[in-house]
Amino acid sequence: MNLSATLILAFGMSMDAFAASIGKGAVLHKPRFRDAIRTGLIFGLIEAITPLIGWALGFFASQYIIEWDHWVAFTLLVILGGRMIMQGISSAHNEDDEPVRRHTLFALVCTAIATSLDAMAIGVGLAFLQVNIFHTAMVIGCATMIMVTLGMMIGRYIGPLMGKKAEIFGGVVLIGIGSNILYEHLFSVA
Repeated sequence: MNLSATLILAFGMSMDAFAASIGKGAVLHKPRFRDAIRTGLIFGLIEAITPLIGWALGFFASQYIIEWDHWVAFTLLVILGGRMIMQGISSAHNEDDEPVRRHTLFALVCTAIATSLDAMAIGVGLAFLQVNIFHTAMVIGCATMIMVTLGMMIGRYIGPLMGKKAEIFGGVVLIGIGSNILYEHLFSVA
């Protein structure tokens, strides 16, 4: 795989994380660049690791991974998105609530894992090609870090416009990403 194909793959793999990070940035009360970089690093690291895991598993159990990865991603994103919507609805009733200042590491890692499961499936596919998986994984991780950092900063400007509805928006985005992952898998197989 040449460099341009690797870059296209990397930025394509980062689109789910980018959309999720816009929602995350919108929920935070004016996230700082440091928070955006932190989120980008977490997402980028996980997005770089998952194709390596997929590549390794591709030699052993590719049919099992491909059968279930979309359901795991869908479930995680619906749970996280539903939780954000519930919190957004409950905080919409109380306008004096303190705004979210920072996402927990657990929430960021869960979201990053859920949005990177497709990268694991790509890693399974890459196991059957002659590619340098470490180089490819590094490019995917860097592209994701850039896109998530950018998404968080875009969310910074969307959040104040939306007010308390930003958390509901973020939850809807996560559920939408999960539903899209499930839809693409179910209807590409059929």
